[in-house]
Amino acid sequence: QVHLVESGGGLVQAGGSLRLSCAASERTISGYAVGWFHQAPGKEREFVATVSRSGGRTYYGDSVEGRFTISRDSAHNTVHLQMNSLKPEDTGVYYCAATVDAGNLYWYTFEYEYWGQGTQVTVSS
Repeated sequence: QVHLVESGGGLVQAGGSLRLSCAASERTISGYAVGWFHQAPGKEREFVATVSRSGGRTYYGDSVEGRFTISRDSAHNTVHLQMNSLKPEDTGVYYCAATVDAGNLYWYTFEYEYWGQGTQVTVSS
């Protein structure tokens, strides 16, 4: 079992930055790909970014490409999502998720086995 906890959400003005963290407890996530997903109010959860178990491969959703960066901190069993140039439409709950890395990149919710509880991000205009 992988227990994930997100942190770093908050209220920020448009154009600002936040860094989200996804910490794993109870066991290492070194063998897992980790993804971030965004759920806006009243909408379905959508893919934001994913990173391979090595950290060497990443993939981003079209709406965040060039603004967000996903990275791994293996020493602390944590994955970060650096969010820059935030827009009001980035508002919502951000979830991290993990799945056993079999060599692919994963961007569908059904591909992920373990999920955190989410952290709220609010971007004011």
